[in-house]
Amino acid sequence: MIALFLLPNMLIFALFVLIPIGLNVAYSLTGGAEVFLPDRSFVGAAHYARLMDCTNALQPRTCRDDSFWTAVWNTLRFTVFQVSLMTVAAMITALILNRRIPAKGLWRAVFFFPVLLSPVVVGLIWRWILQRQGLANLMMVEAGLPPVNWLTERGWAFAAAVGVSVWAHVGFYALILLAGLQAIPRDLYEAAEMDGTPPARVFWRITLPLLMPNLVVVITLAVIRAVQIFDEAYVLTGGGPGTATMFLTQYIYETGFASPVRNPGLAAAASILMAGVLVVLTLIQQRLRKAEGR
Repeated sequence: MIALFLLPNMLIFALFVLIPIGLNVAYSLTGGAEVFLPDRSFVGAAHYARLMDCTNALQPRTCRDDSFWTAVWNTLRFTVFQVSLMTVAAMITALILNRRIPAKGLWRAVFFFPVLLSPVVVGLIWRWILQRQGLANLMMVEAGLPPVNWLTERGWAFAAAVGVSVWAHVGFYALILLAGLQAIPRDLYEAAEMDGTPPARVFWRITLPLLMPNLVVVITLAVIRAVQIFDEAYVLTGGGPGTATMFLTQYIYETGFASPVRNPGLAAAASILMAGVLVVLTLIQQRLRKAEGR
């Protein structure tokens, strides 16, 4: 009887999750540009071997598929910078919103509003602001400063991709931390205030330890989201200049769909490797949550 109630959910799960995963694995083992699986030739692990064929993975030019490793290192750098800045910004925002400030509800809505925007809209808004003749350079010229090529210089373009992503998502993670802050018993802060404990010591000894479960969730979700970065950065920079902001999901998209010489099998293999990284991150999150619960 229990299996009968679970059957509809299991069918939906199989239709939209298990079967697509199986098809993706099957595509990764076949070659050619044909769309239908029976028309494709079996190549075994050739795509995986091509992606992993590298003399020195730290230098993408020594790899057989240098675009893949360039995208991997760009994604890794993006994840480190974006998650670090995102966590700090979300923590500061949550601490401010948790205080007794005027129009608290309005400020919470203001910080959460970018989360409601489509990633494409976010990318278009910031491309309009950061382009050569955009609002940012107009304000700098008015202030007597030289204009900056925000989207056409490699360093500035990468920084713009990181900054825009932080701006778009910080409200969501601040909300998670704010919920954790409001769950901390107030009598702990009142006891610390009666003892004359400095605010910095209160933060390190009371707030941060009790907020750690929420912080682990924030960091894990932010890392998974950063590894999957595509839409905002693609609309903002298109992966350029050169390959400065080409991330792993863009490599998969262009290899499988947008390139003049499409290679769906290679794109599927890259996506399988990326999924493996995400599974490892999820397992780490579960281990950390179990460790926090002990």
